[in-house]
Amino acid sequence: MKIDHDSPIPLHFQVEQLLRDMLKEARYREGELLPPEAKMAEQLAVSRNTVRAAISRLVQEGCLERKAGLGTRHVKQAIKSNLSGWPSFSREMKQKGVTVEVFSLSSEMVRPDASVMARLRLKGSPSEEHIVKMSRVRGYGGVPAVYSQSWFHPRTKLTASENFARPLYDLIHEASGISVVYSKENISAVVADDDLAELLHCQHGDPILVRERVVKTAAKQEVEYNINYYRADRFTYGLTLQAS
Repeated sequence: MKIDHDSPIPLHFQVEQLLRDMLKEARYREGELLPPEAKMAEQLAVSRNTVRAAISRLVQEGCLERKAGLGTRHVKQAIKSNLSGWPSFSREMKQKGVTVEVFSLSSEMVRPDASVMARLRLKGSPSEEHIVKMSRVRGYGGVPAVYSQSWFHPRTKLTASENFARPLYDLIHEASGISVVYSKENISAVVADDDLAELLHCQHGDPILVRERVVKTAAKQEVEYNINYYRADRFTYGLTLQAS
């Protein structure tokens, strides 16, 4: 470890960049503690406050966690998803450099219950007695992260034999000519029951983010009712607000 004391770049910034480079090493990404502040300060010939300032910056970003009496180590960061990215989970993750893995995928014709009928505004006509339901578990890095269930309005003209591995809204557009425009969202939190724990490979009682939405056309016609259950340790949601 070394920094350039003759550089015009501030020492604390150089130390911060050095720490970022260290965190790319496999041993630190796997949980090995960083060297103590005093040892790093001695090796770099800087004050301990300079090292502490650099570490504090990375702690604030969520890259490091510092525990008294234990030390400082890398934090495996959850993927941050933007609410505006709803049309394509896979495309949004790809933009972040994350390859989405599909752990399970199934589709079937089901009789919608009262909750689904209300959200899709189904009236119980013969053509609405059975609709397509699709379920899948996706994730990244070999770990499941989100369990999704979708029910589709008959106007989408989807069948249970569709190739749901394809981008969903492209599939709907090809089948029916429908383009989705609106998404009404609700986000809440629950704890994992036995079923969710098994699907998402987490522990019973772990925190789960629930994202429920109804997707509509430009004419405000319902297209899809969707529920996503996210492992809270694998995802966070970001929301930017602007003052009017």
